[in-house]
Amino acid sequence: MRVAIPHTLTREEARRRLREKAEKAMEKAESMATITTTFVDDDHMTMSVGAMGYTVDCAVELTDSELVVDVDIPATLGFAKRMIEGMIREKTGKLLS
Repeated sequence: MRVAIPHTLTREEARRRLREKAEKAMEKAESMATITTTFVDDDHMTMSVGAMGYTVDCAVELTDSELVVDVDIPATLGFAKRMIEGMIREKTGKLLS
């Protein structure tokens, strides 16, 4: 699943916010999920989220106009696709705000 969140920030500012707020968000989520992130380069991050026996892998790409999250949703979570997309939009939007 591909989720694109538009932004109007400079790329540098979007990078700064993403790095700064991603760490804080992971700390808040520790009690609910296991989250591992790796910045591949300035504009690409991989993420793995584990909760309730499932692991969901994501690739995040920052462009000049949007933050794109590609999510590999296991078939057994297909029923929750809309909920997961909504959560990604909400939480990712907060990272850039």
